[in-house]
Amino acid sequence: MVEGTGLRYKTVLLKLSGEALAGEHGFGIEPSMVDHITDEIKAIVEMGVSLGIVIGGGNIVRGALASKGGMDRVQGDYMGMLATVINALAVQDLLETKEVDTRVMTAIRMEQIAEPYIRRRAMRHIDKGRVVLFAGGTGNPYFSTDTAAVLRAIEIGADVVIKATKVRGVYSADPVKDPDAVFIPTISFQEVVARELAVMDTAAVALCKENNLPIIVLNLSDRGAVASAIRGERVGTLVS
Repeated sequence: MVEGTGLRYKTVLLKLSGEALAGEHGFGIEPSMVDHITDEIKAIVEMGVSLGIVIGGGNIVRGALASKGGMDRVQGDYMGMLATVINALAVQDLLETKEVDTRVMTAIRMEQIAEPYIRRRAMRHIDKGRVVLFAGGTGNPYFSTDTAAVLRAIEIGADVVIKATKVRGVYSADPVKDPDAVFIPTISFQEVVARELAVMDTAAVALCKENNLPIIVLNLSDRGAVASAIRGERVGTLVS
């Protein structure tokens, strides 16, 4: 607990999937979902949390899947990075209509629409209470937005990575495909890797383990779940 704040975590990196923005459509950006997500973000900011956000691009294009269809993997990954910028701009726009001060920073330079990612500048924005949306992944192919999220979390000194998904947390198997999948409330980094559980990719989990950075996996559809986790309440799955 951060003394005097009532918060278990003061600086948070929130990882959102691109699919979360698509809602039931599964593709593109669903305005009602962005409205829900930005309501949750605003509530977190009003708690006094320092917040960075990484959003995936799977609602528009996934480089790994594109490569399986015959596209060059590197080209597909760069397309995926651009998709994350589109998503970040969409979330930024609605946040600012709700009077939440934001900045989009990209790992690939595109100054006309966003700032280039510079660690010290990002930390300055966060110190001033701005929500920073980190877009463009790491700027390199073959690295997922999960890895980008953990990397940015370490760089800004985050206390936790919260991965908001469509399920309650981590299960023994995919709960969508396996009705017998068992919910796991707490688990170690080592066990996640050993059991090949789909929490984050192996590189992201290894970075968290090396830097003693906990991950909380929860359901974004549960209103207030992220805020509850930040206060230290038992929500979703804790990976540590």
